[in-house]
Amino acid sequence: MQATSSTKCGSTVAALNEACFCVSLDQAALVNVLAEQLGDSELSDLLKSRCPHVFAARPVFVSPSRLRQVSEVIQAIEQTVSSPGWREHALNSAPPIARHDPRGAWGVFFGYDFHLSEDKLGLIEINTNAGGAMLNVLLARAQRSCCSGVVGLSPGQEGPGGFEQSILHMFAQEWSASGEKRPLTRVVILDESPQAQYLYPEFLLFQRLFESAGIDCIIADPADLAFHNDCLLVDGKPVDLVYNRLTDFYLEGDNCSALRSAYLADIVTVTPHPRAYALYADKRRLVDLTNSSFLEEIGVDQQVRAVLAQYVPLTVPVEHRNAEQLWERRRSLFFKPVSGFGSRGAYRGDKLTKRVWEEIVGGNYVAQSLLAPGERRTIADPQVRPMKFDLRAYAYAGKVQWNAARVYQGQTTNFRTEGGGFAPVFTLGEEEERTGSTEQRSHASFTFLLDETGAVDELPHPQYLALVRAEKATSTLAGKRFRLADWYVAIEDGRPSKVIREWYGWVAFDAAGGYHPERGSPKNDESDSDDNIDSTALPTREEHDRIEELLFKSE
Repeated sequence: MQATSSTKCGSTVAALNEACFCVSLDQAALVNVLAEQLGDSELSDLLKSRCPHVFAARPVFVSPSRLRQVSEVIQAIEQTVSSPGWREHALNSAPPIARHDPRGAWGVFFGYDFHLSEDKLGLIEINTNAGGAMLNVLLARAQRSCCSGVVGLSPGQEGPGGFEQSILHMFAQEWSASGEKRPLTRVVILDESPQAQYLYPEFLLFQRLFESAGIDCIIADPADLAFHNDCLLVDGKPVDLVYNRLTDFYLEGDNCSALRSAYLADIVTVTPHPRAYALYADKRRLVDLTNSSFLEEIGVDQQVRAVLAQYVPLTVPVEHRNAEQLWERRRSLFFKPVSGFGSRGAYRGDKLTKRVWEEIVGGNYVAQSLLAPGERRTIADPQVRPMKFDLRAYAYAGKVQWNAARVYQGQTTNFRTEGGGFAPVFTLGEEEERTGSTEQRSHASFTFLLDETGAVDELPHPQYLALVRAEKATSTLAGKRFRLADWYVAIEDGRPSKVIREWYGWVAFDAAGGYHPERGSPKNDESDSDDNIDSTALPTREEHDRIEELLFKSE
């Protein structure tokens, strides 16, 4: 009997998100990267204590075609926002400071957040001060993989080092776009009570990055700034550029008076800036992006309108006149405050109470058609859990710089879920994407269970997926522990022809026959840091020969 293939690894994105556990966060590598980047064990400890769930245990897989669609949506939005009619409409509904020309600065770290499943993609939000970019650089340096079908990080052509360089180049562009000819010498990273912020460790990473490029960098509260003699000062030193992480998007607070004065006097480059928020991130812009009549009226190209109609879920303002209709449809809607951020005040319609609904109706909200997030099965505590994820595309001037995912459980993204947090996005090669959806695949995975007696048994693909999904248990394996062999092979004429890569790990089945992947062997918790193979799970020569016999020979 010939072994039957598993599409667990190296086949489709859906199969990888459901059942691939062999690409993981290398904790030892993360510790080393933290020490190298932060240069201080106390700062490394701060990240681990302040943000214990900021890094997901496993990456997320997204197809190349989906990522191309993400870029297409972002470019369509850029074309729309460039319309004079759009700009006039958006700025008319914003405070006067939004009309101030930001000295040519575009705005750094736009974050386009998408929900996606196997057959749908939808833009759920635009952020103009998206956090997490430097944390994703760390994360990218601490991943390990053994799936041959996985090309790597997305975009990933130049890796995390290339992303860091693009970040520095982006800030340099913001500075030169402001009309400055001299070198950028001092940057202030600005947020309220920055040391108390959840992502304060990321501020430290940015500080190290700027300093590595010879740019002085100070992390400050807006109250630390002073505007004196036509100069913005921090600690008595002149400021060239403010990297703005404030959620006071229009600089309206009393503590922002110095920054506001310097910005309006064109003394300092502020990025991101109030105009960017008004044009892109105000939730009312989601309403405008899905209003086909308005888009046609302001002269948006028909092809661009078609892209927006396909990939931006319908969004409408919540008003007293449509409140009754929206309440009836609430289970298919998601409600967001117009000026909200970080999922604060956001609600799934099927979770609403009448009391909360009354607050929404009177609270300046929008209602967005509900699009389910993606699903990634991962290991936590150490169960296999279905987790939700969204996709964040970091972009500058309409071009995607990096893709990341946020893995979570609950109504909205959060950093409180065991096994959740930021996750790197891996993608398949073009050939893998094409062949993964056809019967005649060029590669496939085969899985086998090896017990302590040396017996080798195939674990068929349908049974494997059902176990991983916790859709079934198997009484014949209840209470037992095995080594799992996963062989990735080339397929010719529908049959295995050549072994490309082998992977080994441990799995256990509970008393009810439920499947539980293990992080390591009790004999040795350390895995091979190069390919994530647990050396204690390696087969004997006889077991290896038996796998080959099952794989390549018919009985």
